[in-house]
Amino acid sequence: MNTNPVLGFIKKNTMVIALILVAIFFSISTGGKILYAQNINNLISQNGYVFVLATGMLCCILTGGNIDLSVGSVVCFTMGIGALLLKDMPVFVAVPAMLIVGLLVGMFQGFWIAWVSVPPFIATLAGMYAFRGLSNVILGGYSVGVNNETFLKIFGGGADCYIPDFLKGANLNLTCIAVGVIAVVLIIIMTLRSQMVRSKMGIATNMAAELAKVIVISALILWIAYKLAQYKGIPSVLVWIALVLLVYGYITQYTSIGRYFYAVGGNEKATRLSGVNTKMVYFRAYANMGLLAGFAGVLTLARAGHAEPTYGMGYEMDAIAACFIGGASAYGGVGKITGVIIGASLMGIINQGMSIMGISANYQSAVKGIVLLVAVLVDVLSKKEKA
Repeated sequence: MNTNPVLGFIKKNTMVIALILVAIFFSISTGGKILYAQNINNLISQNGYVFVLATGMLCCILTGGNIDLSVGSVVCFTMGIGALLLKDMPVFVAVPAMLIVGLLVGMFQGFWIAWVSVPPFIATLAGMYAFRGLSNVILGGYSVGVNNETFLKIFGGGADCYIPDFLKGANLNLTCIAVGVIAVVLIIIMTLRSQMVRSKMGIATNMAAELAKVIVISALILWIAYKLAQYKGIPSVLVWIALVLLVYGYITQYTSIGRYFYAVGGNEKATRLSGVNTKMVYFRAYANMGLLAGFAGVLTLARAGHAEPTYGMGYEMDAIAACFIGGASAYGGVGKITGVIIGASLMGIINQGMSIMGISANYQSAVKGIVLLVAVLVDVLSKKEKA
């Protein structure tokens, strides 16, 4: 058995190291343009839907490598409903309506998967076609614009959609810097607490590896905060992304609902025999996916400023790729929200880096496909090694 701590650290943090190396590569290839403050801001705004959808997709994947192919169509469907409602309705009516529609779609698909035992691939493939068609129906095949300034400002769809600088910095957004420092302090506290719990339980940990990890993450957060502070500060869409990631990070790691996702993916039969309602676990996973697809529709509508029948195409693939690249197992039972962040960030950097370099969309798709294949191969080979 290999006990080399360096190799162990590299193996455990392969995708983090890959993310750093890819960022360095594109920094050199683009002459540093990808690291411009505005480009980092655009990276966050353009990939907001990936972070949100990948969070929900992770819950589905955890239950046994299952996926939801309908999310792109559901995003478009909820966008269409939202665009129509925002013509005459206030934000506090339109946005909840979009979330409820997404949730109902997720519950509808979850019913067929959980209680009728329709394979998730088939059930969501049907949903992909059905809701794409319904999107065309409600939009009449045309683009529907959104002029509600409140909606656009709250959900990140305008030029001034940033958190105000309450500290009134002269050349830097000091509020952004302060938020970055607070985030780093919280990470350090959580890491220390986790180490104390492990120590009390007698679980051995590699302190050097944990320290290195905290230093890298903290430095990255502070650097991003500094870059954003140089532009306009914290985009409002980042607040919503962070909220989703924090809530679902807590659910998956510290609640029984989250633990059941892992348990079903690890061994469904044993989980069922232990008294867990596995059908409800599947139902909750797809209901959550529908809810988050509705919210991704909110963010996408705010950014685009209008809804079109073609929106959302390929979104499901971006979400699935972000999960697997971030370390989720194709067999289920393995994956974390932190992995989703890494996977979505890696996808975003690749997209933006190649766009700045002027590489065509065809080659971009090819590169993303290769990256996804490599990530899944790592998972498959590690499973064989353990066996």
